[in-house]
Amino acid sequence: MNRESKVRARPAAIILTPAAEARIAELMGKAPKGAIGVKLSTPRRGCSGLAYSVDYVSERNAFDEKIETPGGVFYVDGGSLLYLIGSTMDWVEDDFAAGFVFQNPNAKGACGCGESFTV
Repeated sequence: MNRESKVRARPAAIILTPAAEARIAELMGKAPKGAIGVKLSTPRRGCSGLAYSVDYVSERNAFDEKIETPGGVFYVDGGSLLYLIGSTMDWVEDDFAAGFVFQNPNAKGACGCGESFTV
């Protein structure tokens, strides 16, 4: 008996809005030499414990989640995945500020300024 096994594509750990993808493309358009993508991580800092950090990356860690976007490769730090699964990342600009904004279903609280969160 020969069974065909179906491999279902695994959904990305984080959803990027079209605005976030466009911003990644802009960043990659002016990336420093040697940058292979943009990486999201959650270092420990801020008054609530964890913060979102988006930086250029020059090499891939084997545990990082790799997400292909039309404008370049986006990585999610392997050590941060558990804090970010199911999140949506957006890029928002207004007259006074611009930045990535996160809708994170894992966050149990955030500081008043929105710079850090706790899980």
